[in-house]
Amino acid sequence: MSQTSRKRVLIVTYYWPPSGGVAVQRWLKFVKYLRDFGWEPIVYTPENPESFYDDHSLFKDIPENIEVIKRPIWEPYDIYKWITGRKGKKLGLGFADDSDKKGGLAKLMVWIRGNILIPDPRVFWVRPSVKFLKRYLKQHPVDAIVTTGPPHSMHLIGLNLKRKLNIPWLADFRDPWTNIDFYHELRLTKFANWYHHRLERKVVQTADYVVVVSQQMKREFESLGSNKVLVLTNGFDTDDIPAGETQRNDSFSICYVGTMNSARNPHVLWQALSRICAENAEFAQKLRIQMAGQIDISVTTAIKSYGLEKNFEHHGLLPHDRALALQKNAQILLLVINNTPNAKGIVTGKFFEYLAVGKQILTIGPTDSDIAEIVHETASGDVIDYTDVDGATQTLVKYFNLFKQGNLTPEPKGIEKYSRKALTGRLSEILNQITNG
Repeated sequence: MSQTSRKRVLIVTYYWPPSGGVAVQRWLKFVKYLRDFGWEPIVYTPENPESFYDDHSLFKDIPENIEVIKRPIWEPYDIYKWITGRKGKKLGLGFADDSDKKGGLAKLMVWIRGNILIPDPRVFWVRPSVKFLKRYLKQHPVDAIVTTGPPHSMHLIGLNLKRKLNIPWLADFRDPWTNIDFYHELRLTKFANWYHHRLERKVVQTADYVVVVSQQMKREFESLGSNKVLVLTNGFDTDDIPAGETQRNDSFSICYVGTMNSARNPHVLWQALSRICAENAEFAQKLRIQMAGQIDISVTTAIKSYGLEKNFEHHGLLPHDRALALQKNAQILLLVINNTPNAKGIVTGKFFEYLAVGKQILTIGPTDSDIAEIVHETASGDVIDYTDVDGATQTLVKYFNLFKQGNLTPEPKGIEKYSRKALTGRLSEILNQITNG
């Protein structure tokens, strides 16, 4: 299908290569496959975003001749970094998650983040983006607009364009807004809390469709007054999985890739591993805990306190392709759901990548959650509750015995529907529906 015969969709996203991490991959992969389903994507994104880290390996997924519009963004992070002595550095875990923020200055910064920068520090990009895109869209019409957040300022761009131009609009939520795990840490005034909720309701009720990544999020947004909420999970791209055989590995390796903050610190796992190591010298000798990504100091402190530091390897930030190679050569892939009030609705994108790698997945989180349902549906591993030390111990011993027998690899089922290409097909059906009335 030629470019001129495809429908056109404008995608407003904060995260785009070279920004690294899971957040960029959802819409990067949709863009990769949308042409196969009759849609021509046009990406609108900041030219100078504040990202955790850069990953140039992601450029390979951008199709040829895709139009990417980059416009400058001003964010208050430069002021924050100058005040805190971090000029020229990446922010890491961000305003609300940084574990070293203890003093009055840090509390003031968090207060400003929650009460002045509504809905987030990218709010200053909304007005210039709407002004630019109004002019652009009159000269280069599109059939639909998609905004993806967080940051939820992207949705305010969509809200304004919908009001001014009445173009069909899909709002994609990778994470919740007022129900996100750190929302209660923003030190909100009553007015700011009311205003966050007001903006959230306006977006949810005005968008032609709202897309979310879990059933729990669907129920939450339906309660805000929208009857057009659909679940479109994250997924995996088979093109990403390294070719060739798994390297021979005599270690019993547990691998975690991604950010691990204090809310994800799996004390139940460290306690279970410590218990088994004390009782089984062979287990202690073969155990390797491998992590890649940003790891909070509370995690490394916990690992040391349980006597596991000799088994621990931190690989730092890795490009996506190298992180996948690390996962492929591990025995167990560790997934930890934030131990927060919204935990039951969290379905992290990392899980689906783990699923494609084809290794045993050990999930720490609620056993009655959306992610637990998918784990059981796909027969891809086990889910252990945050406090179930006995259950974690029994599961790890089972895995170790299977490892010694050479029989640890699971046989997941029904995972094809979670491929990025299949999910893009479902996305295109939604776009067709809102543009066809």
